[in-house]
Amino acid sequence: MCFGSKDKTDDTPGPRPAQHQQSPSQASAGKVNMPSPRQSLHQQQPQWQQQQPAYGNNNQNDYAPPSGPPPNSGHNQQHSGNNDYAPPSGPPPSWGHNQSSANDDFAPPPGPPPTHARPNQSYDDVAPPPGPPPSHQPPMSEEYGAPPPGPPPSHRQHQDDFAPPPGPPPSHHQHHQDDYVAPPPGPPPSHLQRQDDYTQPPPGPPPSQAKKQHDWESFVPDTALFPPPPAFFTGYDRSHTTNATEEEANAGEAWCAQNPLTAPMDLDPVALDALRTHNIRLMSSPQFRGKLDWVSAGVWKGRTEKAAGDACIISYPPLYCVKYDSPLIPSAPSRAKTIYYEVSIPRAGSNNPFLGAMGGGNNDDITLALGFTALPYPAFRMPGWHRGSLAVHGDDGHKYINDRWGGKDFTRPFRRGETYGIGMTFTNAGGKLDVNVFFTREGRITEQWDLHEEADSEQDLPVTGLEGFHDLSCAIGTFSAVEFEAVFEPGRWKFRPQGL
Repeated sequence: MCFGSKDKTDDTPGPRPAQHQQSPSQASAGKVNMPSPRQSLHQQQPQWQQQQPAYGNNNQNDYAPPSGPPPNSGHNQQHSGNNDYAPPSGPPPSWGHNQSSANDDFAPPPGPPPTHARPNQSYDDVAPPPGPPPSHQPPMSEEYGAPPPGPPPSHRQHQDDFAPPPGPPPSHHQHHQDDYVAPPPGPPPSHLQRQDDYTQPPPGPPPSQAKKQHDWESFVPDTALFPPPPAFFTGYDRSHTTNATEEEANAGEAWCAQNPLTAPMDLDPVALDALRTHNIRLMSSPQFRGKLDWVSAGVWKGRTEKAAGDACIISYPPLYCVKYDSPLIPSAPSRAKTIYYEVSIPRAGSNNPFLGAMGGGNNDDITLALGFTALPYPAFRMPGWHRGSLAVHGDDGHKYINDRWGGKDFTRPFRRGETYGIGMTFTNAGGKLDVNVFFTREGRITEQWDLHEEADSEQDLPVTGLEGFHDLSCAIGTFSAVEFEAVFEPGRWKFRPQGL
């Protein structure tokens, strides 16, 4: 391929090719570096043509670069050789500004990048269009995806638009007569005075603001000065008179855990005869520090020392035997069964040497308790303190039902020279037993309670063992020095119970 025409041919000889230093082997062989026909051709062409890269070479095996220095070095040295891969002269195509690009050229197009130039707008151009972005300028109606000009549909008023109607909301302007949402004009019905409306209050001020008919405040005193009500349903944490230690209470609970309640017993003929004739025997424990004397059939006397501790005296046979006395058995003679006994406390100055040592008076605390218990029961504890037991204590007058704390208010304390009795009545009430406990003073019932009365679920413990399904014995508790007489013979009672 030629880079000039005949008219532009210059006969001026070209520059002489650079003389390459021969190697010793070439000199010894006698070879002379003769110019090739292609070199002769270059000598006949002008110098500016020789500086152009020779792309049209007829010799396919000739890869010699054009004469002159390499384009990247800027020197005037020319290299020739069959195996030379030097780049063509001149700057690389990427540095030229006026060279045209072929279809298969990978060089970038001339000029600045599309993002820095402002070429003519075309759909094939990837550069962003001139001007502000679409979000900052009014969109063109013919552009795909652009919203139509004007405010959005929610800001325009059209008949088919879902925008609210013009004007204030219905609640802010006069309603029409056919508007069923608006309330009727005028005040609400409760503010109208209608004679035929029975739901309206009567005219005038309310009765509380009317003239008082009774001046009750002048007759009723200030209740803030009254004493607190008695704790009928709330027990005490401890008694205000005498109390056992916590270690003794825990020992009693442990004893009851090791000795559960026994089932109803079968009585032998001797025990049945004693129960029939009311010839009940009293039994004390080794911890009892005192004396028990049998006086006659159904009558016992007892006395304790001043240093005596808590003790419980029980009777045999039991006063209530389930297999013989329960109103639920078919052979029961009646629908109710009552058990009862009395205890008399002599006056001061009696023949009791223990009371004389105390110099006891009639107003001293009577450390005696009357009650009942299911068997077995710890003999070193007062009755009423543990499961299956109840009692009325004479020192504070409280009743104790499975209560080892302070009991509940019940009656006034015991006094010397008086007779007290305690009893229980079991009644068949349609297949179940109702249990009533009563207390007598000098032959009269002064207090009583229902065994299943309302109780405090957080403080009161169960009454298991006292509901008529276990045998119950007399339980007389003693503490310190005390003297008493227990009577089981009905002929000597001051009270005459029913259902014996």
